[in-house]
Amino acid sequence: MEKLFPIAKITQVKGVKGEVGVRPLTRYFADCIDKRPLLLGFSEQLAREVELQATKGTGKRVRFRFAGFQSREEAETLLGQTLYVPIYQDDILAFVAPGLIGYGVRTNSGKWIGELTDILWLPANDVYVIQTGKREILIPVIPEIVNHIDHGDESIVITPMEGLLE
Repeated sequence: MEKLFPIAKITQVKGVKGEVGVRPLTRYFADCIDKRPLLLGFSEQLAREVELQATKGTGKRVRFRFAGFQSREEAETLLGQTLYVPIYQDDILAFVAPGLIGYGVRTNSGKWIGELTDILWLPANDVYVIQTGKREILIPVIPEIVNHIDHGDESIVITPMEGLLE
């Protein structure tokens, strides 16, 4: 099932040739920006496909220019819009999508753990914050632990390593 995943927010216009600056919303931004189809809009429902025409600069000073936006005035219409990429069920981005907040978390043996309340973007890997009622548990989002996401049941199935839930 294809869904849209937000990867960046257009935050500023740079220069007079329609270039914009963005604020990445995921650690996977650099992997997505030039390798996947891009959609742009104020919401997923309003997002339309756009073509990345050029990038300029390095690091945090990269400027992006999209086809059809060639002047500063045209680029100003992009401010506040979100860049999305399509994702599929087995895609790594599906495991860190904001829509998972509120999903229940259980072990592969069926034991209820708690509710996903946040996804942290840490240097080594992403981490699920699970509220168990009395405390929070941090679960690394890695293939050895996170097995499956059931969107119909709104649950995440994990295989906890020894000591992870204590």
